[in-house]
Amino acid sequence: MSVDTDKIAARAFAPPLAPLPVAAAPWAACLRVMHALILREVATRYGRTPGGFVWAILEPVAAVLVLSAALSMVVQAPSLGRSFVIFYASGYLPFLFYATLQGHVQQALVYSRPLLVYPSVSWIDAIAARFALNAVTGLAVVAIVLSGLALITGDLRIVAPGQVVLALSLAALLGLGLGVLNCLLTGLFPLWGQVWTILSRPLFLVAGVIFVMEDLPARLQDWLFLTPWIHITGLFRAGLYPGYDADYASVSLVLVWALVPLALGLVFLQRHRHEILQAP
Repeated sequence: MSVDTDKIAARAFAPPLAPLPVAAAPWAACLRVMHALILREVATRYGRTPGGFVWAILEPVAAVLVLSAALSMVVQAPSLGRSFVIFYASGYLPFLFYATLQGHVQQALVYSRPLLVYPSVSWIDAIAARFALNAVTGLAVVAIVLSGLALITGDLRIVAPGQVVLALSLAALLGLGLGVLNCLLTGLFPLWGQVWTILSRPLFLVAGVIFVMEDLPARLQDWLFLTPWIHITGLFRAGLYPGYDADYASVSLVLVWALVPLALGLVFLQRHRHEILQAP
């Protein structure tokens, strides 16, 4: 049997075959989808109104100024410090951060429903994109407002940055958890969105925006201790006011309030996603 030496030599010195294309990693595809969803929301929310992002800053600033002026007419001095504006901002900013995240996550599937017909876009992408954009925007608003108050009043300084970061992290997690659960409930029962709007209106007072926990009667303190918002406000104020520790604040209680709804919402959204997305 003869051997074709020319063919053997050609095979030996031939360049290696190009590798087959490898499919993109799932996380990379998810990040690309989230990036596209974030750009879409930025364009629709901030690109259609004059000023765009400026209104996200002016809204809390106006609320702080108006309501702190109203509060100064009712009481002679704030419960902490000397400035009504700083006291009110220290309660309003973390609550606004939570409420904004909760509201936008709750409407994530409704907002992105036209895009969820594409196989590459999943319901979890829509929720994650909305949460990421509004979390970054909310943190920027908090930083800008606090910096402005520090420059204007000269009385504001962050004495415990860790407490501030912890409070905002818990507010974000609580907004995500309750937002995901309400996203599920609103998808299954559209009337729930209106019910939640009514139920959540008193939260502004429950969160301790215009008072501190220690000023309340003991019986009322026991009731408010069971709610997560008052703990977030206390932790945030503990980071701004020297000597104020908010000893009552419980991180574990807030985590239970955030993680249990988050787990329930994710599990049942996965189970009922088709029913929700096909609803009229």
